[in-house]
Amino acid sequence: MMENDNTHAANEFSDEFTFEEVPSQGRIHGSLARRLAIDILNGTYSSGDILPHQLDAIEALNISRTPYREALKILAAKGFVESRPKRGTVVCERARWNLLDPEVMGWMFQTTPSPEFIDGLFELRLINEPAAAELAAERRTDDEVRRLKQALDIMGAETLATETGRLADLEFHKVLLLATRNEVLISLNSSIAAAIAWSTRLKSTDPKDSRDSFIDHARVFEAVAAKNLKEARWAMESLIRLAREDTRRSQVRQESSGA
Repeated sequence: MMENDNTHAANEFSDEFTFEEVPSQGRIHGSLARRLAIDILNGTYSSGDILPHQLDAIEALNISRTPYREALKILAAKGFVESRPKRGTVVCERARWNLLDPEVMGWMFQTTPSPEFIDGLFELRLINEPAAAELAAERRTDDEVRRLKQALDIMGAETLATETGRLADLEFHKVLLLATRNEVLISLNSSIAAAIAWSTRLKSTDPKDSRDSFIDHARVFEAVAAKNLKEARWAMESLIRLAREDTRRSQVRQESSGA
């Protein structure tokens, strides 16, 4: 009976969290945007470089003009490129890229994200999530405690080695943010969820790296449920630091194996 309940609960939020495969912008232009973005991320095009003119790109890629133009609009909206008079479409400096955009994060992980980028993601989480857990412990409702427990139970039953378990992990962190009643923190949900999803995916490629973090999440839940503010902050900080160590070990192992 518990298994059926967990499956039903997971299905309730599985449609909302789709970071396992970042949503495409749609059809040909979405694929083109991804292809160009990965070329930029890989260094094929560097800051200040001019992307191929439409006619050149159309001939090389065997596409019509509209999809290429739409792909450039997607990249421009995410800070990757800009149109300059008499020069064409120019690659922007990295500081202008919207790295917190979930789709951009997905592109990053389809290349080889640098250790600095991974560290940056965890620093983002360390700055925001422990404080969010403390606020959640103070402000959470009984219904949010129920939702946290539901997600925790699914994680315990399924583990993060499964998609169902990973979706439950995202639900757990989402509910914590909602429980803060702070709209600014809540607005970070998509970015934090993407950071969690992609870093988890990175380390789950090797079974040796799949340390069960259930107990770490359970400590957070218990503190929030008990309205223990200091314990909630500490438990979340500990969870993130342990996840950071797991991810670093995974990176080192993959680099040493030539992955």
